Amino acid sequence: MNVWKLVSAGKLEHLETENPVREEGKVRVRVTKVLVNGTDSAIFRGDLKVKYPLIPGRYAVGLVAEDGVPHLPKGTRLLLHSVIDAPDTGTKVKNFDEDDFLLCGRTTDGYMRDLISISPDQFTVLPDSLHDENALLMHHVALAKAAVDKLGAVKGQHIAVIGANLLGIFLCQLLIYQQAAPILIDADPERLEFARSCGVYYTIPAGDDNLLQKVASITGGRLVSGAVYITAALRNDVNTAFSLCAQSANVVLCGFGDGVTISASVPFRKQLAFYCVSHRSDNLESAINLAVRGAVDVSAFRFRNVKAEDSAGLLEIYRSSSERKLGEINLVTLY
Repeated sequence: MNVWKLVSAGKLEHLETENPVREEGKVRVRVTKVLVNGTDSAIFRGDLKVKYPLIPGRYAVGLVAEDGVPHLPKGTRLLLHSVIDAPDTGTKVKNFDEDDFLLCGRTTDGYMRDLISISPDQFTVLPDSLHDENALLMHHVALAKAAVDKLGAVKGQHIAVIGANLLGIFLCQLLIYQQAAPILIDADPERLEFARSCGVYYTIPAGDDNLLQKVASITGGRLVSGAVYITAALRNDVNTAFSLCAQSANVVLCGFGDGVTISASVPFRKQLAFYCVSHRSDNLESAINLAVRGAVDVSAFRFRNVKAEDSAGLLEIYRSSSERKLGEINLVTLY
């Protein structure tokens, strides 16, 4: 089978290896498409510390590759989980510095390979009504839903969302679906303009000197009932989420928390409750149901497909933001 492996920073090699052996209780899957994002590029460049060699690719879809699997005919479409449970250490003393889960393409091998054998708890069957391109975004939708659930937002409440990346836009769309009113804030005016094309009504530049007054003009003179800060949306201050919230509001920090510095004085003064929500794979069926019902809209996004042999060049594009097109989602086609 074909495998694409990072052997060192900036060096992606194509290898031909034996097909994975058949294992009891596992399903052989042919990987068809892999989504490539900024984290994959940071790993490729060596900006994020990983153990080489490493097969990249966190988000992927595939097909059941052979007959004989109960209730899963050959050709069944699958969404492969980006987060999987770490192996059980058994009687070995656990290292509590390590996570209880592994991130595909970061802390364990990802999906840039033709075939893989995985357990049934590492994939979710896709409905015919959800295209592969949309399915590759379901982990983002699942994370957005987890953040919305933590907020406890109800109809009519105003919620500040700090960060107008893909995840921030999905968060706003889910809040609108629940009849709440998100206010999207970001340091990049172009991102806010694109978010408006995705149906987000209220947007404010993060650097606006009259940020509080503009929020108050939207809410009718009040602060927001809750806030979400997207950790991967760069150049936005996490403390903005706290300053915009009313007393005793919920604040959700959404992402991996890399490089986030919090000032605790405002949360203490306002008695805010804040939660940390990170990527998991236990919310995907709900995310798929929301997508099928139209709770999220990706029509404004453009999907760009490249062949596997061009994936190194695709990862290189992320070095320069000027080479990346706003709203473009990059996919590698393996099959």
